[in-house]
Amino acid sequence: MTDSYVYIITALLPLTAAMVVFQVNPYHALIIRGILGAVAALVYAVLGAADVALTEALVGTMLAITLYAVAVRSSLVVRLGVLQAAEPQGFQAWVEGCRAIFSKHYMRLELVDYPNDQDLHQALNEKEVHAIYLPQNHAAETVQDQALIRIPRLYEIMQAELTSPETTLTYVAVADLAEAKV
Repeated sequence: MTDSYVYIITALLPLTAAMVVFQVNPYHALIIRGILGAVAALVYAVLGAADVALTEALVGTMLAITLYAVAVRSSLVVRLGVLQAAEPQGFQAWVEGCRAIFSKHYMRLELVDYPNDQDLHQALNEKEVHAIYLPQNHAAETVQDQALIRIPRLYEIMQAELTSPETTLTYVAVADLAEAKV
């Protein structure tokens, strides 16, 4: 009965693993993943496997967390293609609204400038950007500014939370982009 602390420490493994799986915020999940690795290293050390504990601490925790942090940081960027010369009235307010919405979902908005409509559409078609913003004078079929979005989840988020009567949101599958060109 003197080794009951081992059972308590071992019980922390599935508990922290469940916390990682059900965590919504990716940065919090990274921290909990670090705790999971530390608990696993502690269990290995207590059970007499010092070499495995050291490997878990160095590779399984420190290296993995660093790589995961880089991957999470780069995957939470929404790239919006815009025309270099065009900055229509209300564009800055629309961008700030997008930034506010995306920050609630732990994402960042990055604006990417393109010189003309063709390059803008090509960037969306080649998946260089997640969405493009077309001012009304560049979208002949509409009298409003238009945002074409190729990621369904981004479209759902923006449609549900962005309230801008000056801008029309349109989901465009990559296969449909040839038809969406102006």
